[in-house]
Amino acid sequence: MTKLEPAAGHVPITESWRQRARASKQRVVLADGGDERARTAARYLEGEGLADPVILDDPAGSCSPAVQEQIANSPKPDKIDLGDPLHVAALMVASGEADACVGGASRPTPDVVRAALNCIGLASGVETISSCFLFVLPDGTPITYGDCGVVPDPSPDQLASIAISTATTHEQLAGERARVAMLSYSTKGSANGSRVERVRSATEIVRQRMPSLAVDGEMQFDAAWDRQVAAAKAPGSEVAGRANVFVFPDLDSGNIAYKITERLAGARAYGPLLQGTARVIHDLSRGCSADDIATVAVIAACQAAKGCP
Repeated sequence: MTKLEPAAGHVPITESWRQRARASKQRVVLADGGDERARTAARYLEGEGLADPVILDDPAGSCSPAVQEQIANSPKPDKIDLGDPLHVAALMVASGEADACVGGASRPTPDVVRAALNCIGLASGVETISSCFLFVLPDGTPITYGDCGVVPDPSPDQLASIAISTATTHEQLAGERARVAMLSYSTKGSANGSRVERVRSATEIVRQRMPSLAVDGEMQFDAAWDRQVAAAKAPGSEVAGRANVFVFPDLDSGNIAYKITERLAGARAYGPLLQGTARVIHDLSRGCSADDIATVAVIAACQAAKGCP
């Protein structure tokens, strides 16, 4: 297996994840224990001292009394399947037997999301489970996109929840203050319509829920990213031209944008990372490598330790 190292210029953030994961030595359960990629990742994690990996290939054999007892305290006990490794892994996290869960190498995202909702539930004050991608650009700049993989057509309340969760994830993993741009095809009234109004409403909800968060919208991407454009389109904004968190109005735009950013901008993408759950659980692409599994496990361990930079 290749080492968990980013391309040149990306070292500071990823190395900080490794250092914090190694220092905290979190117990991370890999729900795809029957998959050789997960086994390879587990050997690497253990060998490098990055986590205490738990390979889950026998769900029934992993149902300890604590896990079985957790079912009664789960959000949807009637939906739990003890024959499903994703459910058992999530219950291990919910019960405290593990600190984080990574799964989905051979399962679609909805299966992981259901396991998270049925067995772990949402964090206090969070209304929507969502996902984000953290990118490291070729010059080392970190940016985060949300939502790119879970909520197809969010309401204003859901969009606000996505924005707050994505800002939290960015601050955990990038180690810098989030500046959130609520993206639209309009900037500050340059256009109108129901979709623009939804972004405006979501922006106000975010401000009410988190007055300390730097957030602005509605905003086109060029105004959010480029300072010269920002000066013309959104003068006086503390976010325009300086955004590092970008919240997309729907799953179409978010999913398309993350793939364009990865392929055309040459950015290193980390995710999709699930967010909004009470304990850490992350999804994997079915096309993932052992390296990818190890990387997500390191991120999960870092978040579980609540010590990302």
